[in-house]
Amino acid sequence: MIKSYRGLIADGGQDTIPLHTPDGKTGYKIVKFEIMPENAGTTNYEHTVQIFKIKQDTVVANVNFSDGTLIAAAYTEGNASANYIGQPLITIFDFEIFNQDIYVTHVDSSGTDVNYYIELEQIKLSEQEALVSIVKNLRNEQ
Repeated sequence: MIKSYRGLIADGGQDTIPLHTPDGKTGYKIVKFEIMPENAGTTNYEHTVQIFKIKQDTVVANVNFSDGTLIAAAYTEGNASANYIGQPLITIFDFEIFNQDIYVTHVDSSGTDVNYYIELEQIKLSEQEALVSIVKNLRNEQ
């Protein structure tokens, strides 16, 4: 089964996607991640959107693929005066399976909002797989 989530997130914002269950036996992996500026072609922007397995204390634009809690990242830019809209760069770590809430963050150099769309594949986990996923999440491991 595929579940989808979408939203408009402000510069410096962090949205929570609630996925946790009492037994942790429902896992997810990202199968699609897209971003689109709220005002494409009419404003200057440099959007960096990231998805993490843990809540972020500080929302930053720096993308670090070595961070074991990062499960997806996207970047796009545009210039209103040149009517330039950049092709989004999107990376999904598709072998990451999680069973807890995930967190979407956004930073824009011009302070504008961005839309995001996420599709998650729902996966039934065994009791052992659920425990491993929960422990990894608690330890913030990759």
